[in-house]
Amino acid sequence: MTRRRGAGKGRDPAGRGPSQRQLRVGEEVRHALARVLARGELSDPALDGLSVTVTEVRMSPDLRNATAFVTPLGGGDAAAVVKALNRAGGYFRGQLAHEIELRYAPSVRFSVDRSFEEASRVEALLHDPAVARDLEAGTDDPAARGGEDDDDGA
Repeated sequence: MTRRRGAGKGRDPAGRGPSQRQLRVGEEVRHALARVLARGELSDPALDGLSVTVTEVRMSPDLRNATAFVTPLGGGDAAAVVKALNRAGGYFRGQLAHEIELRYAPSVRFSVDRSFEEASRVEALLHDPAVARDLEAGTDDPAARGGEDDDDGA
């Protein structure tokens, strides 16, 4: 029996996204990282007294690598926070080994979460007067609704 290329463990043959296991393990890693960060045991001065939110963790198909998307609470310098967290990557890997039960403790790479900025940008676009005018004009047009006039078709 031959297998299609790319249809291995943890991969969707059509390449549609992460497997259920990747999502479940990513969520567990996110909770474990939040617990480790909440304890405040890091000795890096860039992270001293700073609250960091782990918004999402994406796991590689083999579950050996994780990318954690973080945002500093209170609007700190996100790039400096991510740099400091990446310096402590080995520490986080060791803590994850104790926190979660996996065959291999994943290596963690931190990245700035830009989803909130993107959501704010889209929100601002939707509230733009020109866009609002176009949206209002689109609801009055029967063709824009996907239907025709309300006659019986007789």
